[in-house]
Amino acid sequence: MSHALLSKYKISKKASDAENQQERLINIGWIVGFVDGEGCFSINFIRQSDRVETNRIRKGYKTGFQVEYEFAVTQGESSLESLKSLKNYFGVGGLYVNKRYDNHKEHLYRYCVRKLDDLVNIIIPFFEKHPLRTSKNKSFEMFVRCIDEILKGNHLTREGLEKIMIWTESMNHRKSKSKLIKILRNQTSDSRKERR
Repeated sequence: MSHALLSKYKISKKASDAENQQERLINIGWIVGFVDGEGCFSINFIRQSDRVETNRIRKGYKTGFQVEYEFAVTQGESSLESLKSLKNYFGVGGLYVNKRYDNHKEHLYRYCVRKLDDLVNIIIPFFEKHPLRTSKNKSFEMFVRCIDEILKGNHLTREGLEKIMIWTESMNHRKSKSKLIKILRNQTSDSRKERR
C-alpha cells in the first residue's frame, strides 16, 4: 500500500473509530436517561409458609421470606422497540407482557433482569460506571447495598433480612416494611406477599 493510501486509510479508520465511540456514548446517554425516567431497581419480599407436597412437608425459608431482586423498565406496547433496544444492549434479561383488558389502549411490557449473576456482572457495573442523574440513583445505591448483603448470605438470617427490609424503605416509593418486620419477628402471622 502506498504512503498516500496508507495515510488515507489511517484517517478513515480514525474517523470510523470516532463515529463508533460517538454512537456508543449516545447509546449510553439514552440508556441512563431512559432508566432515570422509566426504570426501577427493586427488592421484594414474599412470605413463604411450609407446604405439603405428596406425603411430605416442604419447609419454607428459615426466615419465612423469599427475597426477590429485579431491575425493570416498563413501557406500553407502542414503545416496545425501546425495551428491545435495552435487552439487545445488555444482552441479558427478558421481555414480559402484562395484557390489559381494562380501559387502557395497549398492553404493558417489561424488560426485566432478575438473575443475580446478570445483575452483579452486567447491570450494576454499568450504572456504577454511568450513574443515574435523578433521585433514582439513591434507590440504585441502596439496591447495590442489598444485593451485597444477599451475596454474603445475610438475607438468610432474621437480622440480615430485617436490615435489608429497613433499607428498602428508602427505595422507590418509600413503602414501610414495619408489617413485614413484625411478621419476621413473629409478632404477628399476617399477609402473603408485599412488593416494592
